[in-house]
Amino acid sequence: MQGSSARSAGIAAGLVAALAFATSGPVVKPLLAAGWSPGAAIVVRLTIGAVLLAGPAVWALRGRWSALRTDWATVVGLGLLGVAGASTLYFFAVDRLPVAVALLVEYTGPLLLLLWAWARTGRTPARATLVGAALAMGGLVLVLDVTGSLDLDPLGLLFAGGAAVGNAAYFALTARPISLPPVSLAGAAMAVGAVVVAVLAAVGVLPVEAPDVRVDVLGAQVHWAVPLLVVGAVPTAFAYAVSAVSVRLLGERLASFLALSEVLLAVLLAWVLLGEQPLLGQAAGAVLVVLGVALVRAGADSDVRRGAAPPPAVDVAAAPGAPAAPGGVRATDLGPDGGGEVTRRA
Repeated sequence: MQGSSARSAGIAAGLVAALAFATSGPVVKPLLAAGWSPGAAIVVRLTIGAVLLAGPAVWALRGRWSALRTDWATVVGLGLLGVAGASTLYFFAVDRLPVAVALLVEYTGPLLLLLWAWARTGRTPARATLVGAALAMGGLVLVLDVTGSLDLDPLGLLFAGGAAVGNAAYFALTARPISLPPVSLAGAAMAVGAVVVAVLAAVGVLPVEAPDVRVDVLGAQVHWAVPLLVVGAVPTAFAYAVSAVSVRLLGERLASFLALSEVLLAVLLAWVLLGEQPLLGQAAGAVLVVLGVALVRAGADSDVRRGAAPPPAVDVAAAPGAPAAPGGVRATDLGPDGGGEVTRRA
C-alpha cells in the first residue's frame, strides 16, 4: 500500500470508527432511561463485544499464539486502562458531573499524549500541531456547550481525569508496533476489559440494575436486549477493531485528535435519532474541531521526523523499496491481516 493511500485508509478507518463509537449514546440512553444502571450496561456491552471479536481475533492470529505471550503486557494494559478503565471511570464521572463536563475532561486525552511526548523528548511540537490542538479543544468546548452554573464535584473531576488517562492510554498502547494484528489486540483487550468490569460489578463497585423492560427506540417498543446487542456490536466490537487499524496506520497523535470527531458525530446522531437539535455555537465548534485536526495532521510528519512525536507502527510515508522510518515499518511490508512479526519496532 502506497504511503498516501495508507494514510487515507487510516483516516477513513478512524472516521468510520468514530461514527460507530458515536452511536453508543443515542442507543444506550433509552435503556438507561428505562431503569438500567450504567454499570449493568457496560458489563453486558463489553461481554458482547468480547464474544463478537473472539472469532476474528483468533482467525487473524492463525495459530501464532506466541504473539499473545510476547505482547501480554500491552494487551493487559490496554484492557485495564483503555477499555475497562476509561469506560468505568467515565460513568463514575457522569454520576457526579454534568455529562458535557465529563466528556470534555475525558477528551483531553490527546492533549495528555502531546504533553507527555513534549516532556519526554524535550522537543517542542510543530507550530501547526500546537495551534491545531488549541483550536480542536476550543471547538470541543463549544460543541459540548459547557455553559451555565456548573457544580464541579472534585471527586467527579478526579474520575473524569482518570478517564482521560485511559483515553490517552488507549491510543498510546494501540499504536505500539507489536506482533499482534490490530483485530487480535482489540479482541484480547476487550476480553480483559470485560473480565475486569464483571469483577467490579460482582464486588459491588459497579452498581448493577438490569430490569426486564421494554425500551423505546426510534418510536418502537423493543426488548431491552435489542439496544444492548446493537451497542455491543457497533460501537464496541466493530468500532474497537476498526479503530485499532486506524491507530496503527496514523500513530497515536493524529489518531487521537481525529477521534474527537466522535463528539461531532454523536451530536449529529442525537439530532437525527433523538431530535436534539444542535445550537449555532455547536456548529461553529464543529468547524474549529475540523480545522484543528487538519492542522495537527499537517504537523504530524514534521513532529515524527524531529522526534517530537512517536512514529506510527506502520510507516505510511515510506515509498516502496525505501527504508522504514525509525521505530516503524513500511505499509508495503504489512501482511494481508495488517499485523504479524514485521510490525515490531526494530
